[in-house]
Amino acid sequence: MEAAFGQYREKSIIHRRFKHADIVPLIKKRKDVFTVKELGKSVQGRGIFQLSYGNGSTKVMLWSQMHGNESTATMALFDLFNFLEGEGDPYDTIRNVLKKNLDIRFIPMVNPDGAEDFQRRNALDIDLNRDAVRESCPEARVLKAARGAFEPDFGFNLHDQQIYYNVKGTSNPATISVLAPAYNEETEINDVRANAMKVIVGINELLQQVVPGQVGKYDDAFEPRAFGDNFQKWGTSTILIESGGYPNDPEKQYIRRLNFMVILNALYSIATDAYGHHLLKDYAAIPDNDSKLMDVILRNVSIQEEGKIYQVDLGIKRGEISYPPNYYISGTIADVGDLSVYFGYQEIEAEGLKFRAGNTWKGTFRSLAEISEEKAFDLLRQGYLAVKIADADKNELYSLPLVVLKGEGDLKSGHKIGNVANFFLQQQDETLVYAVVNGYLIDLKNPASAEWKQRVLSK
Repeated sequence: MEAAFGQYREKSIIHRRFKHADIVPLIKKRKDVFTVKELGKSVQGRGIFQLSYGNGSTKVMLWSQMHGNESTATMALFDLFNFLEGEGDPYDTIRNVLKKNLDIRFIPMVNPDGAEDFQRRNALDIDLNRDAVRESCPEARVLKAARGAFEPDFGFNLHDQQIYYNVKGTSNPATISVLAPAYNEETEINDVRANAMKVIVGINELLQQVVPGQVGKYDDAFEPRAFGDNFQKWGTSTILIESGGYPNDPEKQYIRRLNFMVILNALYSIATDAYGHHLLKDYAAIPDNDSKLMDVILRNVSIQEEGKIYQVDLGIKRGEISYPPNYYISGTIADVGDLSVYFGYQEIEAEGLKFRAGNTWKGTFRSLAEISEEKAFDLLRQGYLAVKIADADKNELYSLPLVVLKGEGDLKSGHKIGNVANFFLQQQDETLVYAVVNGYLIDLKNPASAEWKQRVLSK
């Protein structure tokens, strides 16, 4: 499966923030293998498309990007389309089984207006996944009508979750979370739901081979407004797949690969009835997910307040702030105190290290071009976290391990919740050991190893 991904990956999609206009040509070019149909339009008039494949008796429906900023599975679907169009290689056997036994319908982008601004909700600011009953939005009506006309046996509800979900009780990110949603308040298990659970057992078995210990299961409390719960209620065995976080994969390209693998494997399992051999107890054994991850945790940092020294843990999260047509990163202090029940993608034991606010370099640079990466690290070692740029556009995006100030802007630094995470950690003799710049941890002995190269906004 991994080799197939490398061969058929859709090379025109290289990041998560693609738009409806980027995928429409990739949909419309499908002529021979797929039947393409526009099902309807979004609030802002963008087309919602369906691609059909196969002529088998078992009906399967997959829909993605109901939330506009949840695009990982959408990328994987276009990789899968390329795979299904392939021929004359060792994968022909898989294709023939799928085509013969399944009738598959894909809706790769349910919320094109949300995707345009990379936001969760649609243009009416409605969460489409809470509109299955009322059908306030045209997008919800399109999805519900597509299900009603097709009456699929199986459904794949494809989403992204925050990267801060972990597998409960461990520091492992829940790279993929799964659920066979409940169909009633009592969360009972009938044959429809049981079949979804069995498919998920197969998904988990595959994932444990490549990301062991990084699969979590959602709580199955019934949500009467949600599409997944209602698909299950309406008789479609529904599998929720949520793409979370993986270390050093901010654009979720590795998780895209995992989606391709598990979706293709699950379709083959359904086509061959192999899922039926799995046991419900193995679904129940999948650990729950939790939300106890942060980007950085600094443990036992010494801070000073009112002349007294206290030891605290500092937790940092980095958020993506939409800035159409771009975005920037803002790292802030998310929590302070005893964070022993939390885990970090990066953690350091900072006992013996003191919090120190950073300084702004006293001079002024004419432009960003005057500051090389080497110069930036040199300024950090001298205790400067920020520089002033005379001609910096206040809205300019840049990538430097420094805070860039325009004119008389001020460096904001502090250790309380909500403060931008810009500070140093120093030894008792005031030797600087670490810099934290916009939430990125930089080891001053080996600064080039830090993963700070994210876009930020001049202040």
